[in-house]
Amino acid sequence: MKVAYGFSTAGHTVDYKLGQMILPQLEEDRHGAEVVGMFFFDDNTYALRAGDPLGERLSKVAEDQGILLMLCDQCALSRGLADGEPGAATPLGTVGGVEVGCFPDLYGALAGNPPDHVITL
Repeated sequence: MKVAYGFSTAGHTVDYKLGQMILPQLEEDRHGAEVVGMFFFDDNTYALRAGDPLGERLSKVAEDQGILLMLCDQCALSRGLADGEPGAATPLGTVGGVEVGCFPDLYGALAGNPPDHVITL
């Protein structure tokens, strides 16, 4: 089974649910599903700043396992994590392997390896 995660809830969603539950399972190859993508909204985008310990770990796992890491373009632009404009933004000051885009970009990026389920946290 293939899954994609959308991180949209404010608060400790990324720190706790991703950082303490999902990421350790991915690192230990015991998550139980193939993760094909993660899409980050609002302040959850900060987890993918260069130098952030969680983001650095996630970047390594994503590279090793072929997981798409994408920031919402408008969210990233408003937080200084992208350069450009909505629809044509590039990552700025993020960990390696991060893409920036909107839903059409996400759909296109996952088209070659689509998830069976999308989970929003």
